Amino acid sequence: MAEGWAKKLDSDVLDVYSAGTEKHPEVKPQAVQVMEEAGVDMSKHYPKLLSDIPKEVDILVTMGCNVVCPHVLCKHSEDWGLEDPSGGPIEGFRKTRDIIKKKVEDLILRVQQDNL
Repeated sequence: MAEGWAKKLDSDVLDVYSAGTEKHPEVKPQAVQVMEEAGVDMSKHYPKLLSDIPKEVDILVTMGCNVVCPHVLCKHSEDWGLEDPSGGPIEGFRKTRDIIKKKVEDLILRVQQDNL
């Protein structure tokens, strides 16, 4: 969802990579559904592993979700401490979507203001 929001809100500020620590066959359909409700098309998104993205990034954002992330080289990192809505009702995905949107908007603003 963060990748979808970042691309929708301001693709000129951030080059975005989204990846996880576990292999999945598809993006969670509930995530795609709630993002579509908000006007963000994630139909072409697919799950990637950390090994599929650059080895070093400027900004690393982890979601929390009770997962220990391997070390990724970066200039700035932050953890958003989100709960994984998987396995719960669709409303949990909507809540997570809205939290992520606000956090992405804040991140974009901080990058634009060179305030990281």
